[in-house]
Amino acid sequence: MDLWKYFAVGHERHVFCNPLSDAKVDELVALLALENEDCVLDIGCGKGEFLIRTVRRWNCSAVGVDLSPFFSEDARKNVERAGLEHAIEIVQADGSEYGGKRSSFDAAVCLGASWIWDGLEGTLRALTSWAKPGGIVVVGEPFWRSTPSPDHLKAAGLTESSFGTHLANVHTGLRLGLGLLHTIVSSEDDWDRYEGYQWYATEWYSRHHPEDPDTPELIAKARKLRGDYLKWGRDEIGWAIYVFMKEPFGNAV
Repeated sequence: MDLWKYFAVGHERHVFCNPLSDAKVDELVALLALENEDCVLDIGCGKGEFLIRTVRRWNCSAVGVDLSPFFSEDARKNVERAGLEHAIEIVQADGSEYGGKRSSFDAAVCLGASWIWDGLEGTLRALTSWAKPGGIVVVGEPFWRSTPSPDHLKAAGLTESSFGTHLANVHTGLRLGLGLLHTIVSSEDDWDRYEGYQWYATEWYSRHHPEDPDTPELIAKARKLRGDYLKWGRDEIGWAIYVFMKEPFGNAV
């Protein structure tokens, strides 16, 4: 089954494809404190809602990049529906291959797609390269809330080094010369909503599309992830947004 189809079906009901509440997204938008002439880059922009809210709040411009043909199309439709085509450009591309000008964005963001650069450090390096000196670098990343059980790691195909702790994620940015401004940590309710909507959407899809040859695989994957989350993930994995500043004087990454 096509990976992007799997994500599109599972996230059909999601406005944000991350464990975030409306209030926390609005808090992040407010923390950006942008000017009218500023421009924001969002790698892995999903359906574009974060950029829509940012541009509405700050009257700035933005570029969203996402490799998924489903999410890219959703993002374009949402931007058009919001009447913001003049201010937001959606690019369907691999974020690691995006050719935006270096040191040209007032905020560079990646919420939950650090796999593009094989982890948090690579993601922060890439975002920092696009941000202006003194600009904002934002990343959303999982962290271990507690030491993961061996059974969890085996079932999920992870290792303990797949994620850091919350403190370790902060130190990764500091080690790269970034200045920490704030963190926004997802609650259990945020996680439950994010995961639960995927179960709902997948089961609903299977009921209404029994003829789809991908349905058995889709259901099997979704139910396995549901079991992993309820058995281990809810207790052992957290998620947070890390808001850094690219230091304006030196500290090259």
